[in-house]
Amino acid sequence: MFRRQIEVIGEKNQEKLSEKSVLIVGCGGLGNIIATTISCIGLRKIYLIDYDTIELHNIHRQFQFSKEDIGKSKSKTLCEKINRCKNTEIIALEGMFDENMKIDVDLVFDATDNFEVRKKIDSFSKAKKIPWIYASVEETRGQVGVFRKTSFEIFATKAHEVKGQLPPMVNLIGSIASMSGLKCLIGECKEVLYYVDFSEDLEINKFSF
Repeated sequence: MFRRQIEVIGEKNQEKLSEKSVLIVGCGGLGNIIATTISCIGLRKIYLIDYDTIELHNIHRQFQFSKEDIGKSKSKTLCEKINRCKNTEIIALEGMFDENMKIDVDLVFDATDNFEVRKKIDSFSKAKKIPWIYASVEETRGQVGVFRKTSFEIFATKAHEVKGQLPPMVNLIGSIASMSGLKCLIGECKEVLYYVDFSEDLEINKFSF
């Protein structure tokens, strides 16, 4: 089943993936992309958590949802939509993320648009000594960061109004986050921040912590 993937990462790394579990915090635009792209890479378990329900304005960038899903739980619906590779257990959790959650995972994906939640993800990950992937999108710009030992407090986390999003940018940033997470899960995890700007032409800047 994973023949073409194994051609890239090798049998040993595929075996590593089969032992790994991840948590995706947020099942909106970024959560849809991340969950979809990692749902069939051979993980042991994926947890999806979100407190929200699907609304009409979500659908243009939250690719797994349709008009028929309006009013349904985001985490439960996304769980159903990505459950196409039965070797991975996918678990939907409804509610707010809590840094004291009693779940064991090897990696956390941030798919939120909330700095306060990201601080909680950072605390959760630091306590468990696991990496987490930060991702954000606004208009034609986005960021993806890999955090292990570096504190998320390096960001100036002042409150600001969330701006609009373009579906292709959500897709692009979500895919970079997924690839960064995959690299971490096979032991190739480096702390880094990617800043992506597509306001004119594609520009990607890389910063090390």
